[in-house]
Amino acid sequence: MSLRTTYQETILPQLRQEGAYPNVMQVPRVLKVVVNSGFKGTVDHDTVTAVRDALAQITGQRPVITRATKSISNFRLREHMPIGVKVTLRGARMYDFLERLIHTTLPRIRDFRGVSPRGFDGRGNYSMGLRDQTVFPELDPARQKTTFGMDICIVTSAGTDAEARTLLDKLGMPFARPAGT
Repeated sequence: MSLRTTYQETILPQLRQEGAYPNVMQVPRVLKVVVNSGFKGTVDHDTVTAVRDALAQITGQRPVITRATKSISNFRLREHMPIGVKVTLRGARMYDFLERLIHTTLPRIRDFRGVSPRGFDGRGNYSMGLRDQTVFPELDPARQKTTFGMDICIVTSAGTDAEARTLLDKLGMPFARPAGT
């Protein structure tokens, strides 16, 4: 059963009952997932293409190249230079990506003890970072020319961090347990 069907058939009724929401539209849900990767320093066209292609393989959607809006001489940055790539996932692709991230990718990380529970922003959104893209099973590590990290931001409709934490817990996000427990 996919993560989307699991949410709709089991998690949604549980959250509605636990939170005593009178309307089903008030129940917290995942709105979108944004995957972003920035570049260090100046990069050539081949690096931009390699990172864009790898992110497209990981997410199943073609990324957008983000560019500098103005020049900053101290950073050796010129206007319109590529500074990163990003993908915004919604709907079926979002749930597919979350399912692969939670159940396949995160357990593949060496010495993984869970994701930090401190990644919430105070408004119900969760952000985390990965240092290496080769933990994704879609990528062949031998064929990767460059390694790069990425930021993953999970945007929810939850109003508080507690509601978002409950939602992500029920979706299966492996949060790290506090030390001593």
